[in-house]
This record gives sequence, structure tokens and C-alpha cells, in this order.
Amino acid sequence: QVQLVESGGGLVQPGGSLRLSCAASGNIFRIYDMDWYRQAPGKQRELVAAITNGGSTKFADSVKGRFTISRDNAKNTVYLQMNSLKPEDTAVYYCYAEILPDDSEYGVANDYWGQGTQVTVSS
Repeated sequence: QVQLVESGGGLVQPGGSLRLSCAASGNIFRIYDMDWYRQAPGKQRELVAAITNGGSTKFADSVKGRFTISRDNAKNTVYLQMNSLKPEDTAVYYCYAEILPDDSEYGVANDYWGQGTQVTVSS
């Protein structure tokens, strides 16, 4: 069974920084894309940042230049470094990964989500 566990959320003042981590565990054969999404109250879930297993990245326009995404393939972990945080960054942040389990009969990867971690930016 594959699980994603996030950590690192919390309360921070505007202009501050936080680093989120998401570790995948279980019967993993290969991890493809690892992404961070967020959902603010009353809004749809949106993609914040994504990274392929080759290291290619992309970011939402609203976070470009402030957030960076990285991954440690040896640890099956993805990170989101968030700098210059703004109140509008307040949301629940979710980790997503496309993972091929080692018991996949047809070699099909599945989508997995973490439980979410709250990030609140407020003075």
C-alpha cells in the first residue's frame, strides 16, 4: 500500500518562509511526477508546482520567483520551499504523486494524494 505523508505546514507572518515535505512510502516501484496543489476556502484546488522524475519543474504564475520545488529520489520525497509568503498563499497544501506500485499487474501507475497540511500566512 502506497502512502504520502506531508509535513511542515503552520502559521507564518507575511514575508516569511516555510518548507513543506512529502514522503512516499509503501510498495513503490517507480515515482513519476510529484506535485504540490493547494485549496483555499471557497476555491478550487489548484496546481502550485510540479517536478518530473527527471527534475523538470513548472510553477503557477502566482508563485513564480517565490516558491521552489525539489525532490530526493533516494528518499522518495518532494519538497516545496515557500519564500516571501503572502496572505493569499493561505490554503491547505496537498502533495500528489504518480506512482507505479511494485505489484501492478499491467504496469499502470496510479494517482496518490497526501492528507493535506495547513499553511496560514497572517500577521
